[in-house]
Amino acid sequence: MKVLIIDDEIDICYLLSSILKQNNCQTQFVNNLADAIEELKNSSPLIVFLDNHLPDGLGIEFVDHIKENYPAIKIIMITAYDTIIERQHAISKGVDIFLGKPFTKENINTAMEKLIN
Repeated sequence: MKVLIIDDEIDICYLLSSILKQNNCQTQFVNNLADAIEELKNSSPLIVFLDNHLPDGLGIEFVDHIKENYPAIKIIMITAYDTIIERQHAISKGVDIFLGKPFTKENINTAMEKLIN
């Protein structure tokens, strides 16, 4: 299963990749929305891990782009800005799962199980 990680924190990208590879996922990561647009054109991820605060925009606004162009992709939003308002906004935009940072391996595994099953 292909997974794309969109996060500007390299450590988060490596951590998520490591966790996901243990679950037999193929991972790719990019650090901004411009690169994410290109990566989505070139690959076919089933799941996107999307940070909200990126150097070139907000992930929450990028959800529309993903849903319009790749409606089958499932989105897991990961953000340090974990408030009820942020969660509700993300879910209303079409985010499948919202995870606050810091997250655990168990959080990631549980989220993946929910999306796969």
